[in-house]
Amino acid sequence: MKVSLSAQNVVKRYGGVVALADGNLDVESGEVVAFLGANGSGKSTLSKIVTGVVAPDEGTVLLDGQPVTFPSPQTAKKAGVTAVYQELSLIPDMTVAENIWLGHEPLQFGLRVNKAEVRRRTEALLALFAGTYHESLQPDAPVGALPPDEKQLVEILKALSLEPRLMILDEATASLDGRQVNRLFELIADWKKRDMAIVFVSHRMDEIMRVADRATVLRNGRTIGSRVIAETTEQELVEMMIEAGEAVPHHREAIAAEGQPAGVRLSVRQLRTSVLQGIDLTVRDGELLGIGGLQGQGQADLLLAVFGAIPFSGEITLSGQNVHFTHPRQAMQQDVAFVPGDRANEGLLLRRSILENFQLPSWRKYGFPLKINSARADATTTADELSLVRESLDAPVSSLSGGNAQKVVIGKWLLRTPNLLLLNDPTKGVDVGAKGEFYNLLVELRQQGTAILFYSSDDDELLGLCDRVLVLHDGRITAKLSGESLTHAELVTASMGTMQENGT
Repeated sequence: MKVSLSAQNVVKRYGGVVALADGNLDVESGEVVAFLGANGSGKSTLSKIVTGVVAPDEGTVLLDGQPVTFPSPQTAKKAGVTAVYQELSLIPDMTVAENIWLGHEPLQFGLRVNKAEVRRRTEALLALFAGTYHESLQPDAPVGALPPDEKQLVEILKALSLEPRLMILDEATASLDGRQVNRLFELIADWKKRDMAIVFVSHRMDEIMRVADRATVLRNGRTIGSRVIAETTEQELVEMMIEAGEAVPHHREAIAAEGQPAGVRLSVRQLRTSVLQGIDLTVRDGELLGIGGLQGQGQADLLLAVFGAIPFSGEITLSGQNVHFTHPRQAMQQDVAFVPGDRANEGLLLRRSILENFQLPSWRKYGFPLKINSARADATTTADELSLVRESLDAPVSSLSGGNAQKVVIGKWLLRTPNLLLLNDPTKGVDVGAKGEFYNLLVELRQQGTAILFYSSDDDELLGLCDRVLVLHDGRITAKLSGESLTHAELVTASMGTMQENGT
């Protein structure tokens, strides 16, 4: 059955933040529409609205010409609309077959799961990617033991098992190797012949030009327009993603004026992980080095490797000394601090008090038994410096607003006076006022000589704060931007993989 979907004038707000101001998307049976936009443009928000993950505040979604409302992903799936996201929805302790058929298992006599049929159908799905994965990928293999590319294949097959009429592939190729991508594109060509409608989100311009029929571009929460792929170029699409005459915010100029960077604090040579493909960089005392690029290109791996949180190969030099941290504790002993963006899961103990969270990395400093008055005095000083709005330090950290909670994540490390500060998208989900205070804090830290390695998914933040920005794409540095080259146009172009490395 043919399908057409049209999202019209969709608006979505999160408090005072407008994620979508005027989102529009149209796709029909037998068509692949590439969905493009820089970080924060609204692609993921509109995709999640179409698939029932997020509810819109305004606007209309039409399916086959009729208005629809999807209160949940399950209702969207029943209507034949599903998605494959880069963030996997698999359950590690379950098998491949159990994950694929979870919630819609083939039944025997309508009463119990038909295990033989589940296995037969799983084998048929796996055969679609035959020759592109290891023999260990079997229906009864536990998903948690699979490598990232094979987990992504299972995620794709899970969506395909629903026999969707419309599928959104949101960065679904990011973890796949070349063989798997080629096979996926062969399958997409077959799905088009069977009248499936496909929305394709990718950070790789070569893939977009290869597989899409049309491209729809979002910028700053608004749909700018669409182009037929055969009648456009990569450069034209990139230009649509960039705000004409965009001005660089003033923060970077103010910070740069504080003084010239001094000695080398951090040097990285040929750093490799399962994602990174040989990264070289240096950060000097008092310098703020930005890490840019679309999300999921290895930025988190870079920060976690330097912090000793994941295995890596390569050479890391800290203040002139070779180091190879195998545990974050070793990095902390060398005055290295790491601030995650996912404060709920990585940065805070939500059920514990603000004071306890402040002291997490530093409790040894206050002896045993704990010198609580000294700990409280230091935490109070830091909280006041950060303008932390709280009832008391004894209140649970879960009682704080998002911006104030993030101040605790940052403040607990400031108590250790770090020489190297690693920031992983630290202002994500933080209101404008709290961001301004955070920027001022970075200025103060730089004046004290702290070296800062800073990843942000907000391009404007990188442009406004950083002396230099290294752009990552597929685990490699594709551009080194500074001075006159540090512009939104250059940043977006490099993020899409359409510019070669330049500079030093």
